[in-house]
Amino acid sequence: MDKLIDIKNNRLYSNGIISSTHKLDVNKIIETIHLLYKRINERFPKSRLSYVCVELYTVAQESKTHCEWLKKPQIMLRIGVGIIISILVLILLLGINSLVDFSAIHEIEFADFFQVLDAGINTIILIGIALLFLITFEIRKKRERAMAVVHQLRALAHVIDMHQLTKDPERSFINDKPTFSSPQQTMNAFELTRYLDYCAEMLSLVSKVAALYTQNFDDTVVLTEVNELESLTTGLSSKIWQKIMIIYHFKK
Repeated sequence: MDKLIDIKNNRLYSNGIISSTHKLDVNKIIETIHLLYKRINERFPKSRLSYVCVELYTVAQESKTHCEWLKKPQIMLRIGVGIIISILVLILLLGINSLVDFSAIHEIEFADFFQVLDAGINTIILIGIALLFLITFEIRKKRERAMAVVHQLRALAHVIDMHQLTKDPERSFINDKPTFSSPQQTMNAFELTRYLDYCAEMLSLVSKVAALYTQNFDDTVVLTEVNELESLTTGLSSKIWQKIMIIYHFKK
């Protein structure tokens, strides 16, 4: 099993997905997905799995634009936020100036002083919350876009798993008596191996597309979601490779 996994990892380097600077190359990932689609379509013409690969290819292409957008500072957005922050700070200063007459501060009674202090603290807290919201607005906007794609990729991973779910390798070697509702087995051992291998490769590419969103966007929430997706695809791939190992066992 470890040897087979090493072979799969070496393919990523040989295909150029991982660059010499130890960063994923989005263009190479897109090329690899396109090549995988052609391999699936040539082996299994117009299969549903090839349509899933087309969907993954579309997401990867969109991810190239998204990742470029994520790593660039949003200048206009920052200017707008800066203007709003300046206005809020000005409002705070004007409010403090209207509440407190500094020329007569020594004549303010003790109860009035605490009323002014309480109003000032509440104003500062509210404006502070508003400032925090504005300062983190760009990060939250980028996080929202990244999370939407990661969720889409998670759905694709489950769709891929559904395609291999009924591909039972034992039925290719054991002449059992299927029921009326049993899944149809139209593949021989070689075709089934190739089909399962395509599913495993596609799951690996799903996690690679998701990893693109953590290369130039340092956000803990997105990183956690991508790590969870990678764990999901690894677990699904392990199930597929167990089926492939069963096929190898029966062929001996």
